[in-house]
Amino acid sequence: MVRIYVVYNFGQYNHLIHRTLRDLGAETKLVENTTPVEKLKDADGIVLGGGPSLDRTGNCELYVKELDVPVLGVCLGHQLLAKIFGGEVGRGEVGGYAEVEVRIVERDEIFEGLPEKLKVWASHSDEVKKMPECFKLLATSDVCEVEAMRHRRKPVYGVQWHPEVYHTEKGEEFYRNFIKICRQ
Repeated sequence: MVRIYVVYNFGQYNHLIHRTLRDLGAETKLVENTTPVEKLKDADGIVLGGGPSLDRTGNCELYVKELDVPVLGVCLGHQLLAKIFGGEVGRGEVGGYAEVEVRIVERDEIFEGLPEKLKVWASHSDEVKKMPECFKLLATSDVCEVEAMRHRRKPVYGVQWHPEVYHTEKGEEFYRNFIKICRQ
């Protein structure tokens, strides 16, 4: 069974990410972002959950740099990945949670079986303003250029939206694809 840790960054949907992965058959655990990296060495994958601030992400940067496993950053986790790898994060022009239509601009295994356009639930109070050079753009929208990205060589992904919420289309399929990536 695949083991995926969900790193709790104080976001309101972190528990829902955990439950979604569990319901899809992954062995999963919600862990504090101050957990020592050594305690996560048995992970097959990591999800960096959402939260209020890049200043409160604890050991997340260590997890990304020291664990050689697939990583998925959701909302704040997406922004954190951009920051870790040299990108820029800033205020978005559209704040608060709302439905957004994203367009997949490059096919990737994380989007396997998903349509080219998805209605998703997202907050754009903060967003990736400049993608790291070692990443490629996977999805965009009219309100945010970098809705989804992937490291060019590693299975490290970021999405601005919340696949785990009811309002996001094909969210379970998205997480099912991440589980498959973690099994490889």
